[in-house]
Amino acid sequence: MARALQVTKDDDGTVSVALRADLTDADLGTGDVTVDIEWSGINYKDGLALAGSPGVMRTSPLIPGIDFVGTVVTSQSPRWKTGDAVILNGWGIGETRNGGLADRAVVDGEWLVALPSRISAQRAAAIGTAGFTAALSVLALGNADGDILVTGASGGVGSIAIALLSALGRTVIASTGSPEHREYLLGLGASDTIDRSELETLGRPLQKQRWNGVIDSVGGTTLANALAQTNYGGIVTACGLVGGSDLPTTVMPFILRGVTLAGINSVECPRPQREAAWALLTRDLDLELLDSLTTSIALDGAIEAGAAILRGELRGRTVVDVRA
Repeated sequence: MARALQVTKDDDGTVSVALRADLTDADLGTGDVTVDIEWSGINYKDGLALAGSPGVMRTSPLIPGIDFVGTVVTSQSPRWKTGDAVILNGWGIGETRNGGLADRAVVDGEWLVALPSRISAQRAAAIGTAGFTAALSVLALGNADGDILVTGASGGVGSIAIALLSALGRTVIASTGSPEHREYLLGLGASDTIDRSELETLGRPLQKQRWNGVIDSVGGTTLANALAQTNYGGIVTACGLVGGSDLPTTVMPFILRGVTLAGINSVECPRPQREAAWALLTRDLDLELLDSLTTSIALDGAIEAGAAILRGELRGRTVVDVRA
């Protein structure tokens, strides 16, 4: 029997979350690989799923968890054999099909990536979808140097993006709404911080040029201002919309300054990009630094952690020991 957090939404919209210990493999879904999960993580989407948000919870009942790390138990896939250590990020788990806040999963083997030998299962979960997305964003920036702005800097994507960019020798300016996080962000490798209020009031479509590149996980007005402040030929990556899905800007940054806006999709990312992102993380992420920004909780603690991430109260990464 599998143990999992399961969210159910009734016809009247009532949402309930239960810790189940009686689920069979048939309850978990369909696929050609069965994985014993060791670690999962808490991402913003997981908070939304645990709250029953229709934008994420697209089936009921649902086991949330958009990523996990574990060991193959059975496999009908030619890619994997029993005992292989694997990672899964995205592909709709925790949204359209059961995800990682469980001690077992049944999935499509094509979605899995091998756990790098240098990284433990717990650390891979700490990297999770947030770190994977950060790595995709860093790759999309290419060789951009000069000042790089990271918004939502205290969150999972922002924290790991800062650590990676710092390791690559980039100058990082971290935007945060929590002044008390300044020392934390400087400790990750940021050169300086700015208050997020500088980016929250919509300004002109073209503003003073400040950034050679931007990693944005906020969206909305913050992204619009970041675009307006990006230097000629700069690259801006967008991977989140906690600040809103609207983009109140014009074509002027793109035409008059040659700015590139690169969307980052970690859900359906092709295997070569996935492997490149994990290679970057394996090579350049300071794992001891990762440990310093990671908090571990048991499976039943994921409910409160999901609520906390929606309130903006989680800093860094929170990993879930699904066996505890």
